[in-house]
Amino acid sequence: MAKKKKGSKAEDGKGSAGAAEAKEEQTGKKGKYRKDKPWDHEGIDHWKPVEISAEDRPSGGLMLEESSFATLFPQYREQYLKQVWPDVKRVLAEHEIKAELNLVEGSMTVKTTRKTWDPYIIIKARDMIKLLARSVPLPQAQKILEDETNCDIIKIGGLVHSKERFVKRRQRLVGPNGSTLKAIELLTNCFVLVQGQTVCVMGTIKGIKQVRRIIQDCFKNIHPIYHIKELMIRRELEKDPELKEENWERFLPHFKKRNVQRKKAKITKKKARDVFPPQQTPRKEDLMMESGEYFLDEKERQMRKRIAKFEEQKVKSTEKRRERAKVFEAPSAADAKAAKKRKREEGSPAASSSGGKAGSSKESTKDMAERLKEKMTETKAKKQKTAEDLLFDLPGFQRWTLQLSIAHRRVRAEAPKKRCARDGRGLVAL
Repeated sequence: MAKKKKGSKAEDGKGSAGAAEAKEEQTGKKGKYRKDKPWDHEGIDHWKPVEISAEDRPSGGLMLEESSFATLFPQYREQYLKQVWPDVKRVLAEHEIKAELNLVEGSMTVKTTRKTWDPYIIIKARDMIKLLARSVPLPQAQKILEDETNCDIIKIGGLVHSKERFVKRRQRLVGPNGSTLKAIELLTNCFVLVQGQTVCVMGTIKGIKQVRRIIQDCFKNIHPIYHIKELMIRRELEKDPELKEENWERFLPHFKKRNVQRKKAKITKKKARDVFPPQQTPRKEDLMMESGEYFLDEKERQMRKRIAKFEEQKVKSTEKRRERAKVFEAPSAADAKAAKKRKREEGSPAASSSGGKAGSSKESTKDMAERLKEKMTETKAKKQKTAEDLLFDLPGFQRWTLQLSIAHRRVRAEAPKKRCARDGRGLVAL
């Protein structure tokens, strides 16, 4: 009997092993670790967002620990945040979230309380204060607390190295009077705000992905208008139910990169680096030691400076004397000829006119005599210069000295002559 029992036990063991192998073949290797969940069935939608309301919270409270997030804000946002902070508190109080504004540190903090029923609302509150710090107005920022709305803060500061190029491409994204940005907002159903070195985007996940792609391509020198055209075509294709299962690549535009001629970069040859470092520039004390000035007294230094200054003055004065002496030098033969030629050219128009008259109508002897007489008077008037005219011909310094001496003589001539008698003490005017 005992033998029979042993055999039956062995058979049972073999049967259970075969069943386990069959089950493993059906579900795979990991199937043996998975257990059936009583709440999971075929009709359940795993992607449906879970809605939690205030009525669903337990009486003792849902949160066991306090969670908090803080973010800094720039100084130019301080005034606005002070103004709207009571409204921020009111909006967050609806979800049982505390909000604090620290103006000393320049930070905003959000915290959960024991009454908070939604565990994900703290993440939404964190996003809200981040958007407020990046210049998003409160009426727009509070929409992030809704379940369907998401946000993304895209950093654009490090996408381009050149500052000028960065400013141009950021302006290209905004467009004239913000028209490009408005078109992107309408096509993606997102709110987009360009502020400094960041771009804030609010909307659906699909729309945010499209906006991020447009922004990144814009800073890679691909104009946003190409993406706008593509989005417009996609919107039209979505309306047609027949094209729902088809590939849209044939309808979408394909833009080729054009080979734009650019300035050739100048190839600069690198200078050969010396093994030893360059010689140190001498100090003021070293230069003074070389010249010997360092070992002199203050009086001796001052004396040296005066001597050097006097020598400079001497050189300048000699140069000025030479320039003044040039006026009194006789002109060279070439200069004299040139002056005569100039005079002749100046007097030629009158002579040519008189010659023309003689040729055209025979001039009488009487008219000729009058003309010659006039010419003689003109030449005499030119030659007979007054003393004042002669004075003006002289250079400045000599003219001034002559005028001064003439003025002295006039004063002495006009003054009344007084007779003086010699007295014991000296001359006395009579």
